[in-house]
Amino acid sequence: MTAMRMGVVGTGALGRHHARILSQMAGVELVAVADTNPQAAAETAKACQTRFTTDYRELTGQVEAVVVAVPTSAHCRVAGDFLSAGVDVFIEKPIAASVEQARELVDLAAGQRVLLQVGHVERFNPALIAARAFLHDPKYIRAERFGPFSFRSTDIGVVHDLMIHDIDLVLDLVAAPVAHVQAFGVGILGGHEDCVQARLTFSNGCVADLAANRVSPVASRRMQVWGPEGCVHLDFAAREAVCYRAGAALRYGSSPVERAQQKGADLEQLKKEIFGTFIEVHKPNVVMRDQLTEELLAFIECTRTRKQPLVSGETALAAMIIAGRILDHAADFPWAAPVPAARRRAG
Repeated sequence: MTAMRMGVVGTGALGRHHARILSQMAGVELVAVADTNPQAAAETAKACQTRFTTDYRELTGQVEAVVVAVPTSAHCRVAGDFLSAGVDVFIEKPIAASVEQARELVDLAAGQRVLLQVGHVERFNPALIAARAFLHDPKYIRAERFGPFSFRSTDIGVVHDLMIHDIDLVLDLVAAPVAHVQAFGVGILGGHEDCVQARLTFSNGCVADLAANRVSPVASRRMQVWGPEGCVHLDFAAREAVCYRAGAALRYGSSPVERAQQKGADLEQLKKEIFGTFIEVHKPNVVMRDQLTEELLAFIECTRTRKQPLVSGETALAAMIIAGRILDHAADFPWAAPVPAARRRAG
């Protein structure tokens, strides 16, 4: 099988990892990396034993597929140039800086009949994959994605930076239109929102509460999914999944509350039996794999088979549309609206 000729544009926090993985991947030839910063490009190229350029356009005609990991503000221009040249594109999330730019990329990919995959990497999280069989028909979802300020992605706010992951996940899990959006947010360190709380109400009645904070002293990437049969706890950072559902003793016997009301009831023993006897606890087997590697393998497989990517441009566009509705609604709360840094200083 002929090696897939690929390039990486952007050698920052994520781009250099994409380059490293591709340089070690069987069936792939990393032709070059590109970055406007010659030192960063040279360092990554040396580590990956490939060449570098400061002009990504030089890769056109030399690669069959490319990973775009530049700042979000440049996504549309850079990815658009490759799509126009007939090159398959993997682009980091969010797909673009706006809904209009995202739609432009989707239309361009469709018109050129090339692949466009977007890096919503949590779709490849081993915990999510292990728990998939337990995540049907959700009724309530609660997600939180918190972390300290990283000084990355400063050209976008927390909705496009962090919350977009959970927007994509809940849209996939619920598979119903979003009927109503509520949200508020605050800006702390710059001209974009840093903390946002949103509630999505779906047409089928499911409700999803999403919280994102990129100025948090505590890091957390968790989700709870409640369905008719119980609840699933997902820890995306630890890559752990725990499923809870009513046990046989609860479904077919007396409840622990009823037993507690009986004369001589041993309350301490009943407390110990809540989880295990009355509520079954199941931990699906999580197969530990590097999700960034799995994501790239999936992209390469799609380029070879011409199969639709798991996270296509259309899928990412749908998440961007909901992100836009969240930002619009958050802007309706003047007391919580992000205040541009220049105006804060002037005040």
